[in-house]
Amino acid sequence: MARGKVQMKRIENSVHRQVTFCKRRSGLLKKAKELSVLCDAEIGVFIFSAHGKLYELATKGTMQGLIERYMKSSQRTQPEPAAIETQPDMDVKEEINMLKQEIEILQKGLRYMFGGDAAEMTLDELIKVEKHLEIWIYQIRSTKMDIMFQEIQQLRNKVEENIMSANFAPITTTIPYPLTIENEIFQF
Repeated sequence: MARGKVQMKRIENSVHRQVTFCKRRSGLLKKAKELSVLCDAEIGVFIFSAHGKLYELATKGTMQGLIERYMKSSQRTQPEPAAIETQPDMDVKEEINMLKQEIEILQKGLRYMFGGDAAEMTLDELIKVEKHLEIWIYQIRSTKMDIMFQEIQQLRNKVEENIMSANFAPITTTIPYPLTIENEIFQF
């Protein structure tokens, strides 16, 4: 069964966006590892989530080693510094202002939740705080599930090791009675 074509645009629902990010991030990292193994390539991947969390992968050595190698390689191919124009980009300023507003809303939301500030929040501010809380809850649950899965795997490994290391001998008894009791209720 074929899948439909996915539109390349921002996912509006924050929960769906976070789920997609997690799935595609793990897929990207998996493909990078596969490429490294199959082609004996050194690969370094940085991923910053929308919330600023860093995910990284260095397939051979360390990320610092790959960065140093990249810096040495890129210094040979960079143009002269005088050729590069150094004027501030308006997009960067807009992004900084947007991030400052978001930080202010989050701080105001924290004060509101802990009762330290009786300032009223607008509906838009409350909606933004609610979205952030939903994302944080999702991330916490995801991390909790990962930890639980790892613990289950460790317990399974211990059980398998115990089974393999223990020599189970068949149990023999001298009791002439069967281990089950016949009863009319259990007969079919």
